Amino acid sequence: MARKDINELSDLERQVMKENGTEAPFENEYWKHFEEGIYVDKLSGKPLFTSNDKFDSSCGWPSFAKSASEEDVSEHLDTTFGMRRTEVRSETSDSHLGHVFPDGPKELGGLRYCINSAALDFIPKADLEEEGYGEYVNLLESGE
Repeated sequence: MARKDINELSDLERQVMKENGTEAPFENEYWKHFEEGIYVDKLSGKPLFTSNDKFDSSCGWPSFAKSASEEDVSEHLDTTFGMRRTEVRSETSDSHLGHVFPDGPKELGGLRYCINSAALDFIPKADLEEEGYGEYVNLLESGE
């Protein structure tokens, strides 16, 4: 299920995932992407977010109301740049994904996972079986 080896990462992917960087807002692959499917860790291939939980927050990065799995996404205090934020990391690959904020839509639980596209691969719903993610077809259909 692994997607990429660490040596296959682009400079931007490495900066985001392994150096805790941030890609440019409004100039990344998934910020305006709303096709049905799942978003997986670019290194481990672990499912992290689904299209069911994606929303347009107008912040310039992909935004999700929740993670697909609490075991695969971890949260950590981030005090860089003189701020107090909650960093989000992929548990399996220990890669920086972005941050979570308490300003998401109330009807979706109130959280906004602001995630870097450079840390994700997208698997369209139509390709889930072929790519080894068949168990997520029902998750997308049920909207859970």
